[in-house]
Amino acid sequence: MARKNPGEPFYRINAEEAKEMVDSDPNVAVVDVRNPDEYAAGHVTNAIFMPVDTVLTRVDELPRDKKLLFICAMGQRSALACEMSAAMGIDPENLYNIEDGTPGWVNRDYPTSYGDEP
Repeated sequence: MARKNPGEPFYRINAEEAKEMVDSDPNVAVVDVRNPDEYAAGHVTNAIFMPVDTVLTRVDELPRDKKLLFICAMGQRSALACEMSAAMGIDPENLYNIEDGTPGWVNRDYPTSYGDEP
C-alpha cells in the first residue's frame, strides 16, 4: 500500500506495488533516473529514461496526466527526482518512489529491457 511520510511530496511503494499499478492503470509511467550504464544493464520495460541530474531541465518532458513512478537502484535518487518534480509544479498526488529500485523489479522477473530497448 502506498505510504506517504510527513513532509514528503510523494508516495513510497515497492516494486510489487509498482507492477500492480503498471498492469492495472494506463495512466502510469515509470521514470528511470539512473545513469546511462545502469539503465543499459537492465530497466523497466517502456520506462522513460531521465537521469536524475537532468530532471530539473527536462521536467517538461514528463507526462502531467499520469502517475509518475520514479525508480533508481536503491530509492534515493528516485526520491530526489520526486522532490524536484514536485518543486517544479508536478502534482504530488501523482509522484511515487519505488523504494526497492530496479533490483526489486528485475529480481521478481518483471518485464525488463536491456541496452537501448524501450
